Amino acid sequence: MADTSLDREAPLDGKTALVTGASSGIGEATAHALAREGASVALAARREKVLEDIGEKIESEHGAETLTVPTNVRDEGNVEEMVETTVEQFGQLDVLVCNAGLARGESVEKLSTDDYETMMETNVDGVFYATRAALPHLREQRGNLIFVGSFAGQYPRPFNPVYAASKWWVRGFAHSVEGNVGSDGVAVTVVNPTEVRSEFGDSYGQSFAERFEEGEVTEPEEVAEAILFAAKQEGSTVSELDIYRRDKFSGF
Repeated sequence: MADTSLDREAPLDGKTALVTGASSGIGEATAHALAREGASVALAARREKVLEDIGEKIESEHGAETLTVPTNVRDEGNVEEMVETTVEQFGQLDVLVCNAGLARGESVEKLSTDDYETMMETNVDGVFYATRAALPHLREQRGNLIFVGSFAGQYPRPFNPVYAASKWWVRGFAHSVEGNVGSDGVAVTVVNPTEVRSEFGDSYGQSFAERFEEGEVTEPEEVAEAILFAAKQEGSTVSELDIYRRDKFSGF
């Protein structure tokens, strides 16, 4: 059934958003939320067929224009092409959601070099490449740059220090970029979820979607609504939003 919100002017009408890691979980839910509010959405991830199916569903449900941009965020040139293709298709870029990320391995002693490099290239390098490529366009539009951080980027994570360090980097990078481009009219937000019931965590043998029952932890749609709230800001910056399950600190 088509979204009845199409009968009114939506907050993001005329805006273009680009979402990395859009093939599942938070990224997929975010693409839906942005489209629901009127944005044209570019979907970026490695799984092209999955992105195409999501794009078709978004267009059917929300009447929004979508673009599938197969992208490996670890590849500098691929990321630059992702941004260029989006701008060529839609004529502008108003919102970038840096969501692509992964966790590999466990303790420092057990973490292989391959897993370390894959995690850092995805969570750190990919964020840098996307931000660098998008900033000229976001400046032009006085747009919104949104980073999906993590609870692990605020508190120690004993069972995976390297993943935590990559998310501390994202958070520090985001706030420093915020200071750097705020005077140019670019808003920068970090959204920090705890456990989200999604495909994330499957490298440990069981994804969070498999590990947790519905209602036990945060749903992707809840994080997407926080991202949407940040994306809708025009004159202000929502600097940081934490999305935690209500009992997160009960054992402290």
